[in-house]
Amino acid sequence: MPKELNLPFRSAVQLAAMLRKKQISAVELLEFYLVRVAKHNPALNAIIVSDVERAGEAARSADRRLAKGETMGPLHGIPMTIKESFNWTGTPTTWGVPKYKDNMATSDACAVERLQAAGAIIFGKTNVPYLLSDWQSFNEIYGTTNNPWDLARSPGGSSGGSAAALAAGMTGLELGSDIGSSIRNPAHYCGVYGHKPTFRLVPYTGHALPGIVVESDITVAGPLARSAQDLRLAMTLLAGPHGPAARGTTFRLAKPRARKLKDFRVAVMLSDEVAEVDDSVQDLIARLAEFLSPRVKALSMTARPGFATRQANDIYLTLLRAATSRSQTDEVFQENLAKVGAIAPDDHSYYANMLRGFTLAHRDWLTLDNRRHQMRQIWETFFNDYDVFLCPVASSAAFPHDQAGERHERTITVNGKSVPVTDQLFWAGYSGCFYLPATSAPIGLTTQGLPVGVQIITAHKCDLTSIAFAHALEREYYSFVPPPGYE
Repeated sequence: MPKELNLPFRSAVQLAAMLRKKQISAVELLEFYLVRVAKHNPALNAIIVSDVERAGEAARSADRRLAKGETMGPLHGIPMTIKESFNWTGTPTTWGVPKYKDNMATSDACAVERLQAAGAIIFGKTNVPYLLSDWQSFNEIYGTTNNPWDLARSPGGSSGGSAAALAAGMTGLELGSDIGSSIRNPAHYCGVYGHKPTFRLVPYTGHALPGIVVESDITVAGPLARSAQDLRLAMTLLAGPHGPAARGTTFRLAKPRARKLKDFRVAVMLSDEVAEVDDSVQDLIARLAEFLSPRVKALSMTARPGFATRQANDIYLTLLRAATSRSQTDEVFQENLAKVGAIAPDDHSYYANMLRGFTLAHRDWLTLDNRRHQMRQIWETFFNDYDVFLCPVASSAAFPHDQAGERHERTITVNGKSVPVTDQLFWAGYSGCFYLPATSAPIGLTTQGLPVGVQIITAHKCDLTSIAFAHALEREYYSFVPPPGYE
């Protein structure tokens, strides 16, 4: 059962209630977080851009409205930060790429506009890896972000600064993005909550580098928080069509299929041959399954969608790297074309699939996309019998910083063996490739004292179902715990 947390770790929902009851002012709450930033951020390097003057003005305005009995919305007066990759007027949007260090946003991203329209007070931006393409968060512009549970370890990525800032109690809410577990992975590594929405449920406008006006395949924008309740609130504010897509339409999020554990039908997966999971993570998910077994409507440890996980992983990795292939220069593209011809057809490594994706012909993309959509239909059939599918977010808890070489050359330790860090992209793609929503919720600590989350996958556009399940776990099983030293 969740216990009452100290002020910096309370949920945005709780903080908003305190503001409405005038137990604290927006100015006081902002100043409180800024003091914590000054104390803890030098060691963490999570918040890398700030506009305190603008935030202070917004807080004073929020207090004036509250004095009149007026509110802008459910986040009125809540100080929060956003991932550096979102446009926020007057601040740089670099994605960690040095050549964009002077790229100043002239407008706000749609998701940022919606949060501010609901009363949120944005005061800073959080760190990311180069091109948002790592489960670490470091770049030449802003440096390295550390995990508050262990400064020698990664906070995850690419929304690593987001999760670290939340876990350390330096912000009230966060906005991230996810194409390869970039919301779920940092939430898991830092012990907070994160929600990867259904593809295109949250508008992506304003989350791009200069000249890019179309969103990539698979990628989404979504919230990170210290409570599942905050994820639900954020999704009610963020979701829905934008611009021409909203013309002549009405929108409402689908109600959760269930709210109480006793009404959920649950399937559980602990590991897979494509991406073995460390026993420290498996044990915590197995312990959760044991807790759930007598408390849910149905639970299966063997039910799976009816397709091969190896094929699902190959399709995901190829489509993922096709989606990010425009970052190649013409010269690099030609080099990759030369390399891909030497790859054996039975090579299922990340590197092989990466090269295939980077050089994929459109005809071949159409074939893979068609198979992806066949698998989506299989997932849909699966969710006729189950409400949620529980599986790991990643193959291990947070790993030590490792910035040597290329990402695909690095390794992590899983059950005493050194394995490619990119193997665990399988757990990102098992939902992400198929446009499914997935929530990461903390479920405990390893014997090393590192947080572990569970990935809660659910049916297309049933985002509130996975969040409702996360909230049920928050009430009855495990909730956010502050890292030692930040209380």
